[in-house]
Amino acid sequence: MQETTKTHFYNIGVSYIKADAKTRGKFSLSKQNQVALLEMAKAKDFDGVFVLSTCNRTEICGFAEHPFQLIQLLCHFSEGSVEEFASISNVYKNQEAVDHLFRMGTGLESQILGDYEIVGQLRQSFKLAKLYNTTNSYLERLINSVLQASKRVKNETKLSSGTTSVSYAAVQYIVKNLPNYNSKNILVFGLGKMGKHTCKNLAEYTQNKSVCLINRTEQKATEFIKDHAMIRKSIIENLSEEVAKADVLIVSTGADKPTITKEHIAANKKMLILDLSMPENVAKNVTDFEGVSLVNVDELSKITDETLSVRQQEIPLAEAIIAKHKLEFNSWLNHRRFTPAIAALKLSLENIKNDEINFQKKKITDFDEHQAEILTSRFIQKITTQFVKHLKDDKTSVSQSLEVINKVFQS
Repeated sequence: MQETTKTHFYNIGVSYIKADAKTRGKFSLSKQNQVALLEMAKAKDFDGVFVLSTCNRTEICGFAEHPFQLIQLLCHFSEGSVEEFASISNVYKNQEAVDHLFRMGTGLESQILGDYEIVGQLRQSFKLAKLYNTTNSYLERLINSVLQASKRVKNETKLSSGTTSVSYAAVQYIVKNLPNYNSKNILVFGLGKMGKHTCKNLAEYTQNKSVCLINRTEQKATEFIKDHAMIRKSIIENLSEEVAKADVLIVSTGADKPTITKEHIAANKKMLILDLSMPENVAKNVTDFEGVSLVNVDELSKITDETLSVRQQEIPLAEAIIAKHKLEFNSWLNHRRFTPAIAALKLSLENIKNDEINFQKKKITDFDEHQAEILTSRFIQKITTQFVKHLKDDKTSVSQSLEVINKVFQS
């Protein structure tokens, strides 16, 4: 599906704004399914597609004749249906899609305002698409512009001041809701990005010396604790035993199905479980036990702190930075759109000029070819300038203008 005048740039997906954690879980895409989706997009000749799947959103950006083509890709590789998608989705087209990417990439659309984790996720998603050759020059330029704006927002505003993320919110929840939290046994299960951040935040914001870490790949846990000596490592085979010891269980395993079930927990156990995974990795029925409290990503994201009000005051500054980078991107885009039409017009006028000068040379004695060249070149420049003004009008169809030029000036 090559990028033509019939295709448009779309962003389709689901996010925390309209979909709860359970529903987002249905539409989430594993790394394997992201790759499969990109391969199918390439096989079907889509020109420019990349996928972003995080705990807060799953989105596809790309060129298509109709957004339903991208929606079909998402539903094919996730557990969500088209019917469900219709009621909780966002579909952005052309400039709306560009606006959305800029706001998302700078933290303005994050569930916790200014959360900077999305930048790395966006960069990795685009890197994966490049690896499977599903990007194009439009996407390359757009993502680079978004990342440049994001860097400036990070460095020049306080939009990301303080440390407010889901992993931070999890530690704050423990601090605010668990008496004597420094003496509690805390088990962190899963060492993805969220698990790493949680461990680091536990070390930074608490004095707890009883943190245990389990990861399905033991080597990763071994490497991690080399730099975090206060954390004890255990192995996956001891999961049930470690859960039995824990007062707090933090789950960030990133699996497709629950990794913690009722079978892992004793009936008389009093425990706080924080599920940072998407889809949720803790079975809902663990709360059948009276002593178990279960908190998921959506609940954690409601936590605010004193930095949030500071961040909100920084929104106009961030939007001003976005506006500048968006203007630069659109200028590049317009130049790219105009180039074929301008080149076609110039070529046609140059051909007419050359034919006329050759005709006059034969007809007029002492014909001043140099002066004629200067005069006609100025005419061509003025005509071209007027044509550029015409093309820059928002109501102008570049494709129709090019078609008119071909019809009028074709030999």
